[in-house]
Amino acid sequence: MGRFNRRIFVLGGAAAVGTVALGGRAAAASFPFTLGVASGDPLPDGAVLWTRLAPTPLNADGHGGMPDQDVAVDWEVATDDRFTDVVQRGTTTATYAAAHSVHVELVGLRPDYDYFYRFRAQGHLSPVGRTRTAPALDAVGRDLLMSFASCAHYEEGRYTVYRRMAEDRPGLVLHLGDYIYEGGAVSGRVRRHAGDDELRYVADYRRRYAQYKSDADLQAAHAAAPWLVVPDDHEVENNYAGYVRDRNAPELTDAEWRQRRAAAYQAYYENMPLRGGARPNGGGIQLYRRVRWGTLATFHMLDTRQYRDDQACGDGWKYCPEAGAPARSLPGVTQENWLLDGLGQRDATWDVIGQQVFFARRVDGDGAFALDGWDGYPASRDRIQKGWVQRGVPNPVVLTGDVHRSWANDLKVDFTNPASPVVGTELVTTSVSSGGDGADSTGVPGSAYNPHLKFYSNHRGYVRTTISPTRMDVDFRAVKKISTAGEPAVTLRSFAVEAGRPGLQNP
Repeated sequence: MGRFNRRIFVLGGAAAVGTVALGGRAAAASFPFTLGVASGDPLPDGAVLWTRLAPTPLNADGHGGMPDQDVAVDWEVATDDRFTDVVQRGTTTATYAAAHSVHVELVGLRPDYDYFYRFRAQGHLSPVGRTRTAPALDAVGRDLLMSFASCAHYEEGRYTVYRRMAEDRPGLVLHLGDYIYEGGAVSGRVRRHAGDDELRYVADYRRRYAQYKSDADLQAAHAAAPWLVVPDDHEVENNYAGYVRDRNAPELTDAEWRQRRAAAYQAYYENMPLRGGARPNGGGIQLYRRVRWGTLATFHMLDTRQYRDDQACGDGWKYCPEAGAPARSLPGVTQENWLLDGLGQRDATWDVIGQQVFFARRVDGDGAFALDGWDGYPASRDRIQKGWVQRGVPNPVVLTGDVHRSWANDLKVDFTNPASPVVGTELVTTSVSSGGDGADSTGVPGSAYNPHLKFYSNHRGYVRTTISPTRMDVDFRAVKKISTAGEPAVTLRSFAVEAGRPGLQNP
């Protein structure tokens, strides 16, 4: 394959028009890389490279203006962003059946190294992305700047948070769910969904991803670093549990609901930098997985929707003794055992659990709690926490999204006993945009009943961590106004988590 033209298209710029050879003459073709590029699931010798061809991304059929035919897509990887030192190149096929999405699984690269990548199709070059390989399994590697985010409702605000994350030049980004929202368009918000109705068919979900991914700030965050992604509920339907639907959802037959869930998983895979092992099969999708970052950290990425028992007592926030039944599980017993097996391996200094819903105990003065989070499955949480204590896991850190607020929490085996030892740490990211601009906070809500909750904020933002062999430095970052674009990010609060000393410390 010949060398690429060195012209590099700028993220967020206007779509270019080029030419391709067709029947012996040049024919105009629209710029197909309107959704940008991404990488994910890094290994010591590679990562997944992603793009999707969509010259007119909001077409109602979900195919982005692409014809019903396969398209050859060239790719190349270099050690510099000008591609003067290309180390790998190849060609793959984008198919109509997969919405012309591309997943290239690289192998043979150097560990703990930065690389740049791009694609070419139909006479056009894509934007350039930066990725990074993980350290060798027996090496600590460089300190890791890792940021994580969740909950990016397109209609409720600009994606400035993603832009500020990209500007930090992280080594790794975790997205913990609600990458899209499934509802129809609502008037009077900051932006408007394409399509008035709630998503139901695969074309609907593809179109929604295309609208979100057309955002220049989101494209910048994807191009800045490899991502580890897991969905929450809104990628399918609000508060669903396995095959049980939300009680307030539009009426569907069981067959229609299963078709909708399968369509959502298909579109999720097509639009995320996931490995082939996550390709949906029979209506399900394999998303929980472990990613080693040398001996520095192991990332245990959980799926807390697909296998859970239904929320007790009709869901919501209330006092519900039935939630405490011993057999109830949020991730499902198989995934619980998988997590504990991985924690027991103790392969790295830090065991980081990337998941979706509030983990620490949080009750009000009447004893009520959120039934969709781990408080609605306390026996499941108890098995996991006691399991990591029994296995001598020294540095468990739980990362959480979902609640559109920032929290920092000490974790205890017995949350009802303030004298119980701290056995872990939970960091909760607020939303990217869900909930709008937010407001200043006056304290930690419910701290009188939950003394292990140490920090709270109702601003939009993300969490930035710097992970080293001796400590994890944590910054709660906020963009205080997302109703307009371009606002700065500020650090609201910083903490340190010291290796061998679970819990939050002042930096």
